[in-house]
Amino acid sequence: MASQTILVTGAAGFLGSHLCDALLAEGNDVLGVDNLCTGNLANLAHLAGEARFRFEEQDICQPFDLGRVDFVFNFASPASPVDYMRLGIETLLVGSAGTLNTLEIAKKYGAGYLQASTSECYGDPEVHPQVETYWGNVNPIGPRSVYDEAKRFSEAAVAAYHRYHGVNTHMVRIFNTYGPRLQANDGRVISNLMMQALRGEALTIYGDGSQTRSFCYCSDLIDGIVRLAKSEEHLPTNIGNPVEWTILECAKEVQALIGSQSEIVFQPLPQDDPKQRKPDITKARTLLGWEPKVPLREGLAKSLDYFKACVAKEA
Repeated sequence: MASQTILVTGAAGFLGSHLCDALLAEGNDVLGVDNLCTGNLANLAHLAGEARFRFEEQDICQPFDLGRVDFVFNFASPASPVDYMRLGIETLLVGSAGTLNTLEIAKKYGAGYLQASTSECYGDPEVHPQVETYWGNVNPIGPRSVYDEAKRFSEAAVAAYHRYHGVNTHMVRIFNTYGPRLQANDGRVISNLMMQALRGEALTIYGDGSQTRSFCYCSDLIDGIVRLAKSEEHLPTNIGNPVEWTILECAKEVQALIGSQSEIVFQPLPQDDPKQRKPDITKARTLLGWEPKVPLREGLAKSLDYFKACVAKEA
């Protein structure tokens, strides 16, 4: 994808900003857009002097055209439970109108297209680990449905533009990802535990801590996504770390890293919270030659300075 002009929506977000970095490093011109409802311009501050990067504040739920592009990465959406439950209607809109508007851009310019989808498409899965052919176990009207169903609609729209209009589309189902630039207070497992431990607060676990997640470090995830964009694969592809951790084990890793003596407290499990998450990445390994390299302990250490800085800003 060298020397292309690439549109990245959600560019000021956690993953969007890391994706911009990776695309620029390959020699591309990158146009980043974000309406900043959850994105943070601080995530892009280091690109202020980069001639090949341009940022536009733009709501993709409104039709827009910023000129010819060769590829579109659609990463625009609130992505943490705290944000998408607060911005439920906006989440549904960006997953529907926003996705359709960006697909229209790809169709108009003959551009490639990659949709950031999610492991939430599997809901509270009855198949473990989760393979791409599994249709999921999703509550379509529950509190998490504004996100789950927005992403499932996005996948349907992307598949339709490929089927009916021949757009060169790709879909990545992203599993739990962490690293620098993750929102400090977004309610996600890693950010919650790291911030609480660094503040000297009790570590909060929802449920009994036996539910599982698979945590992928951001650089590994972005590597997989860029490889997928260059592939011929049009169907959904899992990108995530298949090493499964209980939430309690993750809390103990955070304690050990920080040297925290904080107690662990247990709170009720939220409605429809998945009991287990583990990607089957056979497809990514086979088609893309990809698998994650950064284990959780190393990734947490790489993230520590960022979360320390977040705590320092609160002081």
